[in-house]
Amino acid sequence: MSITLDEAIALVTLEADLLDHGQFMEWLGLYTADGRYVVPIDPDVDDFESVLNYAYDDAEMRRKRVERLLGGRSISAAPPARTVRLQARYRMLESDDTHCTFRCAQHLTELRQGRERDYAANVTYRLVRTPDGLKIDLKVIRLLGSTEALTAVSYIL
Repeated sequence: MSITLDEAIALVTLEADLLDHGQFMEWLGLYTADGRYVVPIDPDVDDFESVLNYAYDDAEMRRKRVERLLGGRSISAAPPARTVRLQARYRMLESDDTHCTFRCAQHLTELRQGRERDYAANVTYRLVRTPDGLKIDLKVIRLLGSTEALTAVSYIL
């Protein structure tokens, strides 16, 4: 049976909740062993390996990112930001019984040092069905303002 839109939405909603509540170790478990977390600078690029990105994380880089956030070793994470993200406009692009690709919109509000900032993005996911359930194999966050000056981001988008 193909992966349904409801299954995909349930996973990315769980991911958003974990991130907004600082449950980063649990977040790490949502990815496949070779999954990628990508925040490209160029909104039109698809070949992430050959260009500069804000983030192009494999499992090791995701783990190090979480360690920096939890360990207070990141200047941009002191004090840590609080976030609320809203997701909407879900669209299944392709699906079969082992994987799916779908897209949604994300609006993230950050509160840090008494200042609120908003970030809008189109997010594309490639999810795979594993023996342990649905996992994220690829997450691409295309920030609306990716080509503009970005402030230090002290959390995971």
